[in-house]
Amino acid sequence: MTPPAARADAQRTPRRPVLRLLFAGGIALAFVGFTCLGIWQLQRLAWKRDLVERVDARIHAEPSVPPSRSEWAGIDAADHEYRRLRLAGTWLDVAPTRTQAVTALGAGWWWMSPLQLDDGGIVLVNRGFVPTGETADDLSAGHVEITGLLRLTEPGGGFLRSNAPAEDRWHSRDVQAIAAARGLPADRVAPYFVDAGREPATQGWPRGGMTVVSFRDHHLQYALTWFGMALLSAIAGMLLFVSERRLRQHRRQSPAGSDHAARSAPR
Repeated sequence: MTPPAARADAQRTPRRPVLRLLFAGGIALAFVGFTCLGIWQLQRLAWKRDLVERVDARIHAEPSVPPSRSEWAGIDAADHEYRRLRLAGTWLDVAPTRTQAVTALGAGWWWMSPLQLDDGGIVLVNRGFVPTGETADDLSAGHVEITGLLRLTEPGGGFLRSNAPAEDRWHSRDVQAIAAARGLPADRVAPYFVDAGREPATQGWPRGGMTVVSFRDHHLQYALTWFGMALLSAIAGMLLFVSERRLRQHRRQSPAGSDHAARSAPR
């Protein structure tokens, strides 16, 4: 009669190769997945560096005319944001909109005013920063020329805070919402705003030219992390292979002794 322990070993033995195979498959999938993620991060790194170069070229390029109204629908970050523009138009007699800001000069407000361009379009212009506790100086009126950077609208509000147009409380420069709150015709308002540059002769507030252009770039660190995980997966697979090979060698070297021990075991 076969002892219970022998029967249990016989039942477990067929399951071990299956478990080892599943484990090996999991390691292979992990290696492939981590490697693909590392390659993807390298692609993102190349894209980010290309974007930084293009934006840097736009910032230092000669100012161009603003996009025409027929081009508004195609404006996007990849091709238009931070482009230097030269605007010519007249300030509308509309109350400025203050949006909360935190800058190198501390907390305060961006001062937004609508400028009607000579072609009839309207562009919201961020005329600059005014610190908390300070007041804006007399803002120029009439026909003006402004050089600044094209920025995309910031819909909704800030982090965990929503704009409240009814209360005239703004946490982001949401072009469409500001235009609606100020009664501007929606079909004539550009879907972007412009950060005005600083005028050297201007000493008071608001102060322009405070746009911060920065891009988070951690793709190389992420790529190294994923490739490191892939390397660990490869090492784990190698250890599993070596262990399996040693186990098979051990089985080939001692099958007769195991069979003899099993046959000579007391019944």
